[in-house]
Amino acid sequence: MYGSGGPVVSFEFFPPKTDQGVENLYATVQTLKPCRPSFVSVTYGAGGSTRDLTVELVTRIKRDLGVEAVAHLTCVGATKQEIHAVLTRLADSGIETVLALRGDPPRGEDKFVRTEGGFAYANELIGFIKREGFPFCLGAACYPEMHPEAVNADADLDNLKRKVEAGADFLITQLFFDNQDYFAFLRRARSAGIDLPITPGLMPVTNVAQIERFTKMCAARIPHELLRRLRIVEQDPAAVVATGVYWTARQARELLDRGVPGIHFYTLNKSSATLAVHAALGL
Repeated sequence: MYGSGGPVVSFEFFPPKTDQGVENLYATVQTLKPCRPSFVSVTYGAGGSTRDLTVELVTRIKRDLGVEAVAHLTCVGATKQEIHAVLTRLADSGIETVLALRGDPPRGEDKFVRTEGGFAYANELIGFIKREGFPFCLGAACYPEMHPEAVNADADLDNLKRKVEAGADFLITQLFFDNQDYFAFLRRARSAGIDLPITPGLMPVTNVAQIERFTKMCAARIPHELLRRLRIVEQDPAAVVATGVYWTARQARELLDRGVPGIHFYTLNKSSATLAVHAALGL
């Protein structure tokens, strides 16, 4: 896909907590299917808590909806043997791509702890998948504004290089709202010899309190101008969505005009804002 010449447009979803939520998710994917996404991805849940559901969702999305699906996989709460079993299930289900991540600590814990017999870092997981001979294309995460646990930007870039050297094939960024952060990161990555596709991850704002919570968790920055606009309209939900769509569409247009390999949309399992951005871009 990344070698095809056109932008790789992808949508990210998370596993719902209820049966109705699962059906709503399939309806959302159906709604977004006319956008002809290159792929959709499904996250692994906090603490690896949705392992079975993630496998089920990506399998069904690819098999029943005919949309290429990427499974997230984390190191959280799993031994090597358990991870091997999940990878085997994914391969047997026809899944071809895995986004390999360390993952966030389980809910209620503020520090990641290696599971006995498991992995502590994404590069270890990537190396394991390669050594075990699984045929997956492997994606990894990167952080334009630095991973919240990194001691500094150079150490963060060193960690990324370890993932690339272990066998990552492409990279997707954490969400960001200022394109200059992405381009500065891209320059640093290229200077460090990282030549993989680095796809920007964008999230249209649909709720002010929610995006403030998300950005605090992942140490991303809301630019002053965007926050100012959101504060003006935060009592009007429709105006908040319109503001978020406008900002993300403007971001995406500049990124595409400057030759990024694609756009990865964090959808929050909703279709309307992502559809609006997609339409505004004329993709």
